[in-house]
Amino acid sequence: MKSDNQSFFWDSPKNFILLGVSDRPWLELPLFAVLLVSYILAMLGNIAIILVSRLDAQLHSPMYIFLSHLSFLDLCYTTTTVPQMLFNMGSSRKTISYGGCTIQYAIFHWLGCTECIVLAAMALDRYVAICEPLRYAVIMHRPLCQLLVAVAWASGFGNSLVQVVLTVKLPFCGQQVLNNFFCEVPAMIKLSCADTAVNDATLAVLVAFFVLVPLALILLSYGFIAHAVLRIQSSKGRHKAFGTCTSHLVVVSLFYLPAIYMYLQPPSSYSQEQGKFISLFYSIITPTLNPFIYTLRNKDVKGALRRLLERIWRICR
Repeated sequence: MKSDNQSFFWDSPKNFILLGVSDRPWLELPLFAVLLVSYILAMLGNIAIILVSRLDAQLHSPMYIFLSHLSFLDLCYTTTTVPQMLFNMGSSRKTISYGGCTIQYAIFHWLGCTECIVLAAMALDRYVAICEPLRYAVIMHRPLCQLLVAVAWASGFGNSLVQVVLTVKLPFCGQQVLNNFFCEVPAMIKLSCADTAVNDATLAVLVAFFVLVPLALILLSYGFIAHAVLRIQSSKGRHKAFGTCTSHLVVVSLFYLPAIYMYLQPPSSYSQEQGKFISLFYSIITPTLNPFIYTLRNKDVKGALRRLLERIWRICR
């Protein structure tokens, strides 16, 4: 009889085949073009926000500390998955190594969980700015912001570590075809030939803690914000207060709604055909849109971008 470790290595394939849209060859070229353009826009947009947040003295407030980390997360998020997707779509081989697959879903879930908590920290920042404006500088001091960011990254890593440890133990009985564009935990659980009850339960608990708890805090914060804003007498003041929160609410919706659909149902029962396109949405479309959402609705960021471009133009001239 084989030991557990021997069985694990025996059952683990050397490579996985990422099906993507191989069953719809006519879709590969247009999807390749969309992904390539989206990836370039995501890289440019998020790098621009990171640069202006770091270089412009007017954007050194807590809000932009969180925004620069959000942009860095989105930058890493897309880079974890999109290059592999582009390579597979441009090649007849649609494979990823077992080790590469493990690293991909480990980083993907680390970044995803971290982003949940960063978005909650941004909601807290907006709550203090609108509901406690006179004490904003005292409450949201730089060490607290750095602590919140560190907690977000450490929590995301812990979540990823637990999921990776459980997922790498799953046997696949020679099955290699993942009906997805990239590797993520629900697809790996779906592929396994073993009883995945423990994986399903652990994933459900982690999702409840790292997705639903931050979302509840975000909704609670915006409930208090809405109550405070409605008490403002000036319509101009109300419009300005709501305007500072709209961008964040749009980003929260784009990130959380697909994630909730994907992870609040047992991985062993979700539809992989629908799931892979939803995964595609929050892995590339959301990180591409985020910089433009914040830029188009934020005068401070637009002003900082203009000053940065003027500085670059003077250097190059």
